[in-house]
Amino acid sequence: MEKDNLIIGTRGSKLALSQTNQIKSALLTALPGLQVEIRTIRTTGDKILDTALSKIADKGLFTKEIENHLLDGSIDLAVHSFKDLPTTIPSGLTIAAIPPRVDSADVLISKNNLSLDQLPPAALVLTGSLRRRAQLLHHNPDLNVQDIRGNVPTRLRKLDESNAHALVIAAAGLIRLGLQNRITQRLNPSQFLPACGQGALALEIRADDDQTRQLVAALEDPESRTTATAERTVLHQLQGGCQIPIGAHAYIENQQLHLYALLSDLEGRCLLTTHQIGSPDQPESLGQTAADHLLSQGGRDIINQILPEPRGNIT
Repeated sequence: MEKDNLIIGTRGSKLALSQTNQIKSALLTALPGLQVEIRTIRTTGDKILDTALSKIADKGLFTKEIENHLLDGSIDLAVHSFKDLPTTIPSGLTIAAIPPRVDSADVLISKNNLSLDQLPPAALVLTGSLRRRAQLLHHNPDLNVQDIRGNVPTRLRKLDESNAHALVIAAAGLIRLGLQNRITQRLNPSQFLPACGQGALALEIRADDDQTRQLVAALEDPESRTTATAERTVLHQLQGGCQIPIGAHAYIENQQLHLYALLSDLEGRCLLTTHQIGSPDQPESLGQTAADHLLSQGGRDIINQILPEPRGNIT
């Protein structure tokens, strides 16, 4: 007997709801008779708004509570921003589908329509990411980079109401909210590397729920899974999270998988990069190679300086 109803769990932010409604629409297009209910679930990351993400040593900040609802059966499907997922999925859960990815790049939103290179000396730039901070300071050490929290509309409002010159944010969130007109400059993701999995969504289910797996199978995009998997492997091998500046960007061109990866200290003084090319059939292997190359360049020392406590085997 086929399943005819689906309960989707997601965060309550405007972006999360927009993403989830897009998934709902795609499901209803593929399966017109399906009944879909959306339930919002407040996560730890939604509750702590006055602390930088890098200072909250808690894995699954934006996913743990949603995954708990999956595990207890109160929802059937979770829609996550792929970059929010910890690299280890809880036992009993699996990523059933990764839909077509939108632009993975970061973008600059500035007052007076100034590009990154046109910003005045000591310009105040807002960002919520150590990865972005490190790359901004590596590009221009004179910038005054300060932390910002909040959802996309909140960050835009804070920029508009402050004396800041610019904001760096993911293109995907703006696109999904129809706010791409605010973009001043798209930052080339092969040069200014995004978060691992940025722009992709992950549809998570219980591993033994074959009926839901069949329902969401139509939304799977193989290329998006390949590129996101390569990037996610880099993050996993470096044991990275919000506390370490790590970025990756993968794409397929001429039947080859390209992977750019980055590891940096917090101030962008020692910024390591690598570009690896391999088979699209082996994204994990390419991610492993990229991570190994970063570690061999001095990445172990960077990680140990940022997080000196034992972190398992980084080889």
